[in-house]
Amino acid sequence: MDTTVFVPIDATATTAGVAAVRARSLAKTYGKGAAQVRALDAVDVDFEAGRFTAIMGPSGSGKSTLMHLLAGLDSATSGQAFIGTTELTGLGDKELTLLRRDRVGFVFQQFNLLPMFTAEQNITLPVELAGGTVDRAWFGTLARTLGIEDRLTHRPSEMSGGQQQRVAIARALIAKPDVVFADEPTGNLDSRAGAQVLSFLRRSVRELGRTIIMVTHDPAAAAYADRVVLLADGRIAGEITDPTPEAVLAGLDALRSLDDTIDGPEVNG
Repeated sequence: MDTTVFVPIDATATTAGVAAVRARSLAKTYGKGAAQVRALDAVDVDFEAGRFTAIMGPSGSGKSTLMHLLAGLDSATSGQAFIGTTELTGLGDKELTLLRRDRVGFVFQQFNLLPMFTAEQNITLPVELAGGTVDRAWFGTLARTLGIEDRLTHRPSEMSGGQQQRVAIARALIAKPDVVFADEPTGNLDSRAGAQVLSFLRRSVRELGRTIIMVTHDPAAAAYADRVVLLADGRIAGEITDPTPEAVLAGLDALRSLDDTIDGPEVNG
């Protein structure tokens, strides 16, 4: 039975435990006067722990801005962003740096691996830079799950794009962060390598208990997620549960047709 649902989000609905990531009336404005652009408009949304959530929307909808604010990579104009019970919007630069180091993982479209280091050295670098000790059992689990056990001594130039992205995922997960943010993680990969990377992201959620929030423009990529959050004009427009590529395309089409009629306060809950 098709259980796909496209509905407005009620961010006030109670859930078991504390959400991994939350936004409350989160807004971001760029520029001043006539040149002012409201990239994010009073967003309320929760992201559950132990789930894979995709964020989608038309170009300029605010999806990357939302991710950057939730990850502490940019500052909000108003509102609040939380990771667990920690309010990012109340932290100073040093505290934000420590939070990103200790509690957040990142996977980007560009793999951002250090070319002079092996795969293993790239993976363990965040822990070593933080002065910690690598959990070798967890390292082994990641290498096996991501299928890179035979690439650990290779440098990035000796690996395919898909292999490099899997190393980047392992690097994002090595410190067991509260949440991993993935920004167009398959944008530089062919369809086969992209499908493999998305499968590994989904496995890291289902088998390793991780929490992943991914920004993507690709309906096929979004279909790997447990849930898709849709944005339009800087506002939350709805969500798709148990997404399929067809359901995501239909949701995006609905956004275009409803663009002029969406009532922001009702949609945002």
